[in-house]
Amino acid sequence: MKRDGRRQAIMDFLIEARAVGLDELADRFGVSKMTIHRDLDDLEQAGLLRKMRGGATIETGTRFESDFRIRELQDADAKARMATAALDLIEPGMTVMINDGSMAAVLGARLPEKAPLTVITNNAAVIDRLKGLPRMTLIALGGEYSAKFNGFFGVVTETALSRLRADLAFISTPAVAGLQAFHMDDAAVQAKRAMIGAAGRSVLLVNHRRFGRPALHLLADLAEFDAIITDASPSVESRDAIAGAGLQVTIAKD
Repeated sequence: MKRDGRRQAIMDFLIEARAVGLDELADRFGVSKMTIHRDLDDLEQAGLLRKMRGGATIETGTRFESDFRIRELQDADAKARMATAALDLIEPGMTVMINDGSMAAVLGARLPEKAPLTVITNNAAVIDRLKGLPRMTLIALGGEYSAKFNGFFGVVTETALSRLRADLAFISTPAVAGLQAFHMDDAAVQAKRAMIGAAGRSVLLVNHRRFGRPALHLLADLAEFDAIITDASPSVESRDAIAGAGLQVTIAKD
């Protein structure tokens, strides 16, 4: 197998397994561990995975989130259920904000079910899905484009948000630890916080796998959100901490 094909196969395998050992990859592709090391170095440099002792993973770390192209292929059922739960909070005629992220992209694609709506977003996937649709007023936030997050960020994004108001903001996060939500990218945090500040109510969307995992930058206290939606029950420790603070989590069902 040629280098490019092998590296694509490594990523395909990681999408399913989430983490893999160096020896396993060397045996799987019939190459030396040094060759796999080089493959993983290049894939890490491209932002597609995170090397760890003895292998690699696409699981989030304090400073790492996998590329949007990877995340959009994962957890399709969980995202669909969370989107359905989020749609229950939307009424026709509302103005809603949708942030970056693959979970938010799934929700954004279903917003026409609640038309007419005004949608404010920095999520390029949502922009592509909603542009030109009838009964959907789309306000696309400009800014500096990030391929990793497939969204727009920076001063231009935040300035635009400071002049807008919405009924609801849907905010996704890759990490929740204790009673706080975190993110590994400062620019993403600033855009999400601007949306929270510009909305009457804010809803946190978080996969249950992301509980108990801090990241580099504090996004918000969980108490700042009017609702928290996840796809399955988080760990006992996380669940007890949230319940002890008087907060409620909606677990999206089939």
